[in-house]
Amino acid sequence: MSGDAQPPERGGPAFRSFEIDGWQVLVGKGARENDELTFQVAQPGDLWLHAAGFAGSHVIIRAEAGEEVPRTVVEQAAQLAAYHSKARAAGGKVAVHVCRATDVRKPPGAPAGQVQLQRFHTLRVYPQAQAGS
Repeated sequence: MSGDAQPPERGGPAFRSFEIDGWQVLVGKGARENDELTFQVAQPGDLWLHAAGFAGSHVIIRAEAGEEVPRTVVEQAAQLAAYHSKARAAGGKVAVHVCRATDVRKPPGAPAGQVQLQRFHTLRVYPQAQAGS
């Protein structure tokens, strides 16, 4: 399979669905949908991505616990996270936080879409609508 993301498919009301090199990537559509994607759809072993410091979509790469997602897939999913955020208009590279879904928490009383991360690393990528393009 090529490195290009396949066009979005109808994944339900909460997210868009992409395929990158055989890996399913889900992109939230709004703050409430981000919460649903992160806390109801995502499994503990999935990777979670989000543009650092900007409002934007939560992105999930489906993975089993302990399964290593190839760096190229993570980078392309990070490009999607940057594109589906307010950082897209900022120009240049965007910092994107990456962690396991199990490391994402909802602070008590926090508004929809707001989360805290326990452990994460950061990638810097250019926003792209379709990864690999």
